[in-house]
Amino acid sequence: MTAETFQHIAPTIPAQPGIYKYFNAANELIYVGKAKHLRKRVSSYFSKTFTSYKTHELVQRIERIEFTIVNSEQDAFLLENSLIKQYQPRYNINLKDDKTYPYIVIKKEPFPRVFLTRQARQDGAEYLGPYTSVKRVRELLEFIKQTIQLRNCTLNLTERNIEKKKFKVCLEYHLGNCKGPCEGLQSPADYNEQLQQLRNLLRGNLAPVIRHFREEMKTHAGNLAFEKAELVRKKIEYLENYQARSVVSGTKTGDLDVFYLLKEGELAYVNYLMVRNGSIIQTQTNKVETHLDESQEEVLAFAAASLRTTFNSDAAEIVVPYALDFPQPDVTVTVPRGGDKKKLLELAEKNARYFIDELHTKTRLQLNTRQMAGKALLEQLQKDLSLQEMPAHIECFDNSNFQGSYPVSAMVCFRWAEPSKKDYRHFNVKTVEGINDFATMKEAVYRRYKRLSEENRDFPQLVIIDGGKGQLSAANEAIAELGLEGRTTLVGLAKNEEEIFFTGDTASLKLPYNSASLRLVRRIRDEVHRFGITFHRQQRSKGTFKNELEDIPGIGQSTAETLLKTFRSVKKVSEASLKELAKQVGQAKAELIMNYFEKKGES
Repeated sequence: MTAETFQHIAPTIPAQPGIYKYFNAANELIYVGKAKHLRKRVSSYFSKTFTSYKTHELVQRIERIEFTIVNSEQDAFLLENSLIKQYQPRYNINLKDDKTYPYIVIKKEPFPRVFLTRQARQDGAEYLGPYTSVKRVRELLEFIKQTIQLRNCTLNLTERNIEKKKFKVCLEYHLGNCKGPCEGLQSPADYNEQLQQLRNLLRGNLAPVIRHFREEMKTHAGNLAFEKAELVRKKIEYLENYQARSVVSGTKTGDLDVFYLLKEGELAYVNYLMVRNGSIIQTQTNKVETHLDESQEEVLAFAAASLRTTFNSDAAEIVVPYALDFPQPDVTVTVPRGGDKKKLLELAEKNARYFIDELHTKTRLQLNTRQMAGKALLEQLQKDLSLQEMPAHIECFDNSNFQGSYPVSAMVCFRWAEPSKKDYRHFNVKTVEGINDFATMKEAVYRRYKRLSEENRDFPQLVIIDGGKGQLSAANEAIAELGLEGRTTLVGLAKNEEEIFFTGDTASLKLPYNSASLRLVRRIRDEVHRFGITFHRQQRSKGTFKNELEDIPGIGQSTAETLLKTFRSVKKVSEASLKELAKQVGQAKAELIMNYFEKKGES
């Protein structure tokens, strides 16, 4: 849509809050945005000069615009977020987060069980979380087992079953990990009180849990049950140690969500700290893809809202490094200048930077490991083939045809012993009439290196021609005609014996059968076969190839291919008898073919 076209529709755009949707010529939704004032926001796309190439590309692709008016900016934000998640438009911010997070579930049943799950279902159960680490959840469950007495069996503890005394206490009861509700030794009210302690513990609210156990310890001591009192004292000590490890800032910070964003080009990284009662109980760093020239504030506001939704956060305050136009008016946005909140923000920044550094380190290690392995392999190949240079860049050619018809050529490229698929090429034969494997190879090699020469691009150190001496000779003719002798080394690879031929040599070179060099050569050869055959099938399925048989009325592609498989060429089909043709395609089609070639012979 041009700026001139937009001027005609601009007056019809609502001057109210809402969301706008951009569609391309194929009627695909490519962008969703929110605005306090729809007309001003949408008009800005067509009236300003964009520094971002992608924003320019977006505007060029807009064919149609739709609007939805809402009551407030908050409603617009929520609707925008919902539509982005549903349709994932190409040009919108994309929060890269495809994990399934674990939950701790409290089942809806008598004496509810508590366990780990990855599926939050609408079954009436209570799901606490999600958590960013399975290891963290298992640690929490083990901690719960040490401090709170809940059953871990799967018995159906209905009131009737307990009254009928269907169950007996197990080892967990005797170890002090369960109070024996299966035999009616624990009331539902007492069990529910234990569950409430569990909820407090998972929310980082340890003070009421410790207070509860201190009262319980005093009760046991008052009843002279000193062994039980000692067990409870150990639980209190365990809880206090746990709290000492988990508290990062002062307990006066309350419930907070802390977010910090770092940008690297079109990527952003957002660290999230969920703080409850001064304890960090969740932490997560996510990668965010940006597609337009969104500001850091816009990206952080989007990521913060998405992460709060993902982790079911209801904190009334968020801590961020700069002021945000956050769409939820009931949430306080704090930009701290000092104190505990500032320390938490610095911790979030530290986590984000560590995440980025770790990604870079992993990438470097992977590249270095692959390059070192590839270099050793290529040095061995250089030695085995007596090459002047290490073949860091290798290209391989192969011809492909269908039962002697429809020739094409393919070329694959390997750099540092790994496929470089962006450099793969295929060639539809242009200058060769009929089936001529040598001429087809010559054309492909000529076209490839003529292009490289014209574009002044690097030549491969090694070129493998999949074929015998004839194909290798044809490839060398192409190089000679281009005047490129000495720019690369050409070798031929015999299809059956896996022998390697050099230009001018009478004897072939046979590498050891299981050598690393031959395995690499085989891998390259197999890749060019795969690439060539795949291209050939695509061309046949698209109807790119057509032969004379398909020009016969009543003869289609399937029948033509059947005839070529049997007779190998159109010429031999024309020379076949009626009986031979009928045996393959039936009497009626055989007569059509005979009549066609008889008329052609008469003309």
